[in-house]
Amino acid sequence: MTHIKEMLDAYPKDLGHIDREKLTECIAACFECAQTCTACADACLSEDMVAKMAKCIRTNMDCADVCATTGNVLSRHTGYDANVTRAVLEACRTTCKACADECEQHGGEHDHCKVCAEKCRNCEKACDELLSSLG
Repeated sequence: MTHIKEMLDAYPKDLGHIDREKLTECIAACFECAQTCTACADACLSEDMVAKMAKCIRTNMDCADVCATTGNVLSRHTGYDANVTRAVLEACRTTCKACADECEQHGGEHDHCKVCAEKCRNCEKACDELLSSLG
């Protein structure tokens, strides 16, 4: 997360429109969630009952894509548009909730789903907190 803060601090213009701490936490949570969902989807593909995991795999892949996109959008500040930021954060929060809900159904059987659900909840919370700070 240090590099995220360093890059925000190095940005040559004022970021007065957004809480830097919440932004830093949200970007980190998005990228961490994207990586975890990618790994969880891959682990699901290795399960013996892979057909049973189809919805989980799809949800993981969708969440990974949405989180990575959200982290990328939040990392750009030139030409900032609060409406776009809100929409992306809402989509990420919704996708993370869906993925966490799905992974929690398998968490008792599969440790990777348990870890993924936790990271999705963390990202959902970080998106919610950043959204709330936007007013």
